[in-house]
Amino acid sequence: MKILTALIFFVSMMPMMSRAADATPAAQPSGAPEESAEPPPAALEDMPAPEENPAEIPEDLIDEEHVMQELAVNEFTAPSIAKLFDTLQFLMPLPIAEVERTMPARMSQDRADLAIELGFLIADGFLVVQAEQLEKVDDLAADLTRYGKALGAGERVNRHAAGLLESAKNKNVEQLKKELAATQRDVEAELITLRDADLAHLISLGGWIRALEVATVAVDKQFSPERARKVMREDIADYYTESVAGLEPRISERPNYVTMRDLLAGLRSEMTLDENQEPTPEMMSEIRKKAAELVELALQRQL
Repeated sequence: MKILTALIFFVSMMPMMSRAADATPAAQPSGAPEESAEPPPAALEDMPAPEENPAEIPEDLIDEEHVMQELAVNEFTAPSIAKLFDTLQFLMPLPIAEVERTMPARMSQDRADLAIELGFLIADGFLVVQAEQLEKVDDLAADLTRYGKALGAGERVNRHAAGLLESAKNKNVEQLKKELAATQRDVEAELITLRDADLAHLISLGGWIRALEVATVAVDKQFSPERARKVMREDIADYYTESVAGLEPRISERPNYVTMRDLLAGLRSEMTLDENQEPTPEMMSEIRKKAAELVELALQRQL
């Protein structure tokens, strides 16, 4: 009888024992790290929300070919270097010899450095074309191939490098421009595959800084209010200020990028004219100095 009573009591207690077991956390294996508990609602509220209003690209800097192709406009879309250089045709003659640069023989091991240097390189391609120095296209094509391969877009860039050589041989300036613009688009397409939007924006930033350097030297040497207005684009400076701030911290928190962001914000203010205000030679001289500083900062490699 006692055995029967004990068995009935044990059976009646089983549901309660099951619920207690469900409420008790499973023991961690010896030496295993404890799983972090889900943060309380207050902690979740303190977390920064994703950026809902990214920098808006000035409409005249969006490549129509880019939009018509499969890329559309997305987080990887950055201002077209070709569009940036459209302005320079109004600033001829360009001081090519005064602003000439040679790409480093040694490649950086840092992808952010490579991206911004590629932007400079594509911009130099447009300078070569604007100045009709087609004898420099061979070296340009070789450098583009090196950088494209280093960024994982070698096959795409190789096609355009071959197109550049063919166009230079045929003295086809318009096709040269198309190949350069397509180089930026195709590297961007490859970066979509790699899910690295920051590099797309750095390529564009490098192109703009190079274009700004050339434009400010050209206007400073041969000043007119009309020429100066082509350079004083506060909307572009504003875009790149936000673009740099939006880079992932491992890039945006580098000392040279922090200084660049401050310089860009200052440029935005200097380029903003009051109603009926005319740009002056003094303004352009200051903007030229800022552009030169941006060049040096942008080309500082990560050690």
